[in-house]
Amino acid sequence: MDKLTIRDIDVAGKTVLVRVDFNVPRDKDTGEITDDNRVVAALPTINYLLDHNPKAVVLFSHLGKIKKEEDKAKNDMAVVAPKLAELLGRDVKFVNATRGAELEEAVKNAENGQVILVQNTRYEAGETKNDPELGAYWASLGDVFVEDAFGSVHRAHASTVGIAAHLPAVAGFLVEKEIAYIGKAVSDPERPLVAILGGSKVSSKIGVIENLLNKADKVMICGAMAYTFFKAQGLEVGKSKCEPDFVDYAKGLLEKANGKIILPVDVVTVTVSDEDCAADFFGAISKAETRVASVNDIKPEEQGLDCGPKTIALFAKELEGAKTVVWNGPAGVFEVEKFAVGTKAICETLANLKGATTIIGGGDSAAAAISMGYEKKFTHISTGGGASLEYLEGKALPGVTCLSDVK
Repeated sequence: MDKLTIRDIDVAGKTVLVRVDFNVPRDKDTGEITDDNRVVAALPTINYLLDHNPKAVVLFSHLGKIKKEEDKAKNDMAVVAPKLAELLGRDVKFVNATRGAELEEAVKNAENGQVILVQNTRYEAGETKNDPELGAYWASLGDVFVEDAFGSVHRAHASTVGIAAHLPAVAGFLVEKEIAYIGKAVSDPERPLVAILGGSKVSSKIGVIENLLNKADKVMICGAMAYTFFKAQGLEVGKSKCEPDFVDYAKGLLEKANGKIILPVDVVTVTVSDEDCAADFFGAISKAETRVASVNDIKPEEQGLDCGPKTIALFAKELEGAKTVVWNGPAGVFEVEKFAVGTKAICETLANLKGATTIIGGGDSAAAAISMGYEKKFTHISTGGGASLEYLEGKALPGVTCLSDVK
């Protein structure tokens, strides 16, 4: 990486501002944290800084979406402070403010590496607009800025980009690791490079498909987005998710792919009424009888929800010998166990690939792999869904480009 990292700076006696990603999932009824992976991912950077005698480590993060005033109460960063203190094994001072005397005094009076967690950055309306005044204000609190929120580096916000305009700005270990793994996978991979792209929409992954078709040796398409490709081949897709506006685009991709695109050959279908789906989609498909259908035998009343056994075998065979695999997007509706078979099979195949670098590009595929117990079986699981996608597209990430260059 051609950017400076925390190894390149002296933080002794300094106030270090760190953008972390503590946008953790919480129980909608109790508000308790249900998955602390993002907090855990920040620990190497925080602990490294603490080991190098800073005056203070001041942590900034957003939590949830703040669209109206009442959203603030349910996205209060206070919920993270005790979890962080527990994981660090030391006191964390939570400041219930994003600006003003309370925050300024906490930073001014900090000593001996005090860890300070600032209230949700999105409490400030100027955060998502990258308000120059807000970025300058936050920067005035510290001496150096560390970017370690990979899940947010694709956004040009005041806390990800604005602070960096006023201070020496370097990458933390998480950002460095993400850029190293994903960057190498798309720019200098050990070959064969195989991309697995799933999820629901072709439209959300156009850039990724285009970029990876140029770079990968094979691109395997699965999940709901496969049905748009089936439609492009003139096949019946029934009530399966399909994007009619992107059928011609998918047809064009198939024509120029030179056989690189590998599609499912069979799928698991159900027949459920539109009314039942609208009322309770997961409940309706959970109760429905399933049928394994060849992709050229989907009935008009059916919808496909997972890969079939022949596809699982095909994908496993196509992955044999791969040296780099990048996966983004599940193979089916993995939230319902009987439609998680395809996604689990991909996890299992990748977990047993010998001598391969296996990377999950965040999002639902990462959530699926972790929930199924495969977290330790991959070379790297990205913490940033949107950031990973944009990086896989070949786009510049604002929260990285703003960092100080290696000279």
